[in-house]
Amino acid sequence: MRWWKVAGLAGLAGVAATGVVLARQERRRRAYTPDEIRERLHARVAETSGTAPDPEAGAGR
Repeated sequence: MRWWKVAGLAGLAGVAATGVVLARQERRRRAYTPDEIRERLHARVAETSGTAPDPEAGAGR
């Protein structure tokens, strides 16, 4: 096999592996419901500010 064939196959394998990783990350990201995402964001804000989240703050929206 010539070197350019090996380089081409290695590049193709790299592109395929990257696609697999990105698809897996996207599936994980989309697995959350909007309410779960909102709760997680509120918890993260509460961690950084040192206060407890107020679940009634956004109830009117």
